[in-house]
Amino acid sequence: MPVQNEARLRPVSSRQNAQVKDLRKAFSQAEPTREGYIAIEGIRLIEEAIRSGLRFQTVFFSESGRVHSSRLLPQIASHAEALLLPDEVFLSAVATETPQGVAALVKPKTVRLEEILGEHSKSDPDLLLLGLAGVQDPGNVGTVIRSAEAFSARAVLLGEKTANHFNSKVVRASAGSVFREPVIRVSWAEAVTSLKEHGVRMVATSSHKGQSLDEIDLTGPLALLIGGEGSGLPPAVAAHSDELVTIPHSPRVESLNAGIAASILLYEAARRKGSGDRVIGRKQ
Repeated sequence: MPVQNEARLRPVSSRQNAQVKDLRKAFSQAEPTREGYIAIEGIRLIEEAIRSGLRFQTVFFSESGRVHSSRLLPQIASHAEALLLPDEVFLSAVATETPQGVAALVKPKTVRLEEILGEHSKSDPDLLLLGLAGVQDPGNVGTVIRSAEAFSARAVLLGEKTANHFNSKVVRASAGSVFREPVIRVSWAEAVTSLKEHGVRMVATSSHKGQSLDEIDLTGPLALLIGGEGSGLPPAVAAHSDELVTIPHSPRVESLNAGIAASILLYEAARRKGSGDRVIGRKQ
């Protein structure tokens, strides 16, 4: 088996190699390649992508990281190319300053909001969505995606001025959840119309007004809307929400960051919904 794995490794020494250029561009622009592949880096994330059933186009090993090929290549379909790069060429293409020596181009799963809403009737009490508007910090966006998967949100909606979920920092912060949790780029003007047409109640967060979290109704088809830490939700989004909710906290703290606020709301919504006991692990 080690011999077979080594045979799969094709040495590439040029920074101008087409796949190396695709990897570099995908990392630097946080966008998919022309064929729809995104760049990921590190052993754990690549194993999460394998576990999530993503399709690999190319996997890249540095000379220093070729030792990982015996661990990873047996798990990656043989149609995926495996390239071996000099350390300096690998470093020129990836996003971190101290890489583990392995990166890949993988194809994420895509879904549209209409597909998500079409799977649920207007009376579905378990439908839970999480929407972000103006959340620019990649770490917060990744945290939200991870919490959304943990508490069985059906999808995360990313509105205008929100960090791209293909950003390498978002991918790392999600710890692989971005490979499995549906994440959908939306225009909030259009998304609001679709949510209302499908009977989804929109509850928007606010730092200083609205019903307290322990009093608000979080049952039924629900979309929780979170804004940026500084400016909060854009007025146009907040104006179309059905209710405002605030999370009680010490007045010494002006507000909670978006990742923490979203995680608290997702936990509480899961706890109160019919699936809450299953999500949180309580005995029936």
